[in-house]
Amino acid sequence: MTTAPQLEWIRPPQQARSRATLDRLLDAAEVLLGEKAWEDVGVADIARRAGSSVGAFYARFRDKDALLNTLFERFVAEAQATTAGTADLERWRGFSVSGAVQAIIGFRVSVHGDRVGLLRAFLLRTVYDRSFQERMERLVRQSNDGFVALIISRRREILHPEPAIAAEFASQMVTNFLQSRVLFYESGDVSGRPWNAERITTELTHACLAYLGVFPESPRDM
Repeated sequence: MTTAPQLEWIRPPQQARSRATLDRLLDAAEVLLGEKAWEDVGVADIARRAGSSVGAFYARFRDKDALLNTLFERFVAEAQATTAGTADLERWRGFSVSGAVQAIIGFRVSVHGDRVGLLRAFLLRTVYDRSFQERMERLVRQSNDGFVALIISRRREILHPEPAIAAEFASQMVTNFLQSRVLFYESGDVSGRPWNAERITTELTHACLAYLGVFPESPRDM
């Protein structure tokens, strides 16, 4: 069995000197979001965790919400670069659609698990901030488009009569599941049973492949 290509989160290069303090503040805020809710994070907390000062914070940001907006812009840039690499069809040459779907879902599960606090803050902000909502929708759409393109490129492996529609639905299903867990069920399902990343990846992969009409135990030739 051929090993699936390694998927990695991409951070575009920055100008080190001009971005150093800014990135420390952003990184500190993200770390704190892994520990507590955004409304419980103070400017002094961010500055202290960054090894900086409150004055340095306000020299760059009007307030805490302005930092969250910049943090979101950085995340979007990273996510777009990562999605472009993941969606590169050449990366998946020689792999079955089932193998590619499992690798992509596993990567998405990993990202949501590693950055759950950050993503929760972003998703909660979309509820009342139209700009955040629109940018998040564009980001999700870009991710879905890459997944759809991969599925369409393997349409001969798909039993569903409309592969493009099926791929769009499957990708949205994964997105909705992961976002709901970020917001509500970080450590278990509604009954309290634990769900680790491996289990979630397995079940989401099975759900997607079954809907697409792809069965790993009897793969079709491309």
